[in-house]
Amino acid sequence: MNIRAVKEGKTEVLVPVHEEGVSFPPSAAPVFYNPAMELNRDISVAAISVFAKILSERRNIPVENIRYLDALAASGIRGLRIANEVGVHTTLNDWSEDAFELIERNIEYLGLHDRINASRKNANVLMHEERFNIVDIDPFGTPAPFLAAAARSAVHLLAVTATDTAPLCGAHLNSGIRKYSAVPLNNEYHAEMAVRILLGKIARELAARDRFMRPLLSHATRHYVRTYLEIGNGAKKADRMLEQVGYISHCPSCDFRETHAGIAVHIASECPRCSSETQLAGPLWLGKLHETDFCGDILKELEKTESGTKEQAKKIIELCRDELDIPVFYEQHLLCKRLGVSASGINELIDTLRSCGFAASRTHFSGTSFKTDAELDEIESIISMLR
Repeated sequence: MNIRAVKEGKTEVLVPVHEEGVSFPPSAAPVFYNPAMELNRDISVAAISVFAKILSERRNIPVENIRYLDALAASGIRGLRIANEVGVHTTLNDWSEDAFELIERNIEYLGLHDRINASRKNANVLMHEERFNIVDIDPFGTPAPFLAAAARSAVHLLAVTATDTAPLCGAHLNSGIRKYSAVPLNNEYHAEMAVRILLGKIARELAARDRFMRPLLSHATRHYVRTYLEIGNGAKKADRMLEQVGYISHCPSCDFRETHAGIAVHIASECPRCSSETQLAGPLWLGKLHETDFCGDILKELEKTESGTKEQAKKIIELCRDELDIPVFYEQHLLCKRLGVSASGINELIDTLRSCGFAASRTHFSGTSFKTDAELDEIESIISMLR
């Protein structure tokens, strides 16, 4: 295996290099390394750093004693950066012998023997054997096979990446149903659908163990979904968490949508606005996706970093911080097309909604999406007024 040194943030690590002229899918590489996920890793380092400080202050745990697990480490670059830049005690695990050997070589290269433990185990076995303050699941594809073990192993924080956005957002419907025990809808807010389907699955896994979650940050970026969830214990709190799991009924004819909290609820199939047949998505997460203060602290942390994607990361976190806690967003251009009018600037639309007494915000999901507490009739009236 050929290797080369790359630098991300403050950390220089050894990563695999494909032989010139050899082409195969990333999943078939001896050790998986994806430079396009640097943005994901830059946000991860900042988010884990913020949470480690919170944990240290709340629980009186020295940062160096906080245990972090990268359960599917591959090249190990995420965990290596977190060990080096955050200072927590890190376990880097991968079943691949090539990955394990590269991780050990990077530990030697960075001189971090006292801070990193290399492990070569089945990820689920390791998570059932041990518990960690922070568990990070970042597989190639779906995290679904690892969520049950992760829900047991994570003591304080669970971070999850899902790159199987097609099943999560309904493009591969049957695959999404099998993996997440939920029905997604592939419509204009499919990116938010993916986030909420994933969170709904995790919430149910936690509840089965009398545990609960509080989403601190969840974002859909490019081809993946990423979430950071504060974890706690207690059957009653798990019950209250499940009250934020439910369904979304959507009318493809008029774009009406409505949320229904509860695992087993009666939902009419007829749209109350136009009497067309509605579509149903869920069970999924209906609660908050972000905590404002946590996002604000991440922004402060990003300002101090040397990350190569700093400005892009800051923009995502700023949008998440300011996003309304309302499921789900509207797509301005789709509404305008249905009304037969030209779209105004997205900021002008949001300012007008606010001036009319409604809450409104942009979202991180797309540049032309917005959230508001206005009813659809009111939204369409304001869009028509701005034509």
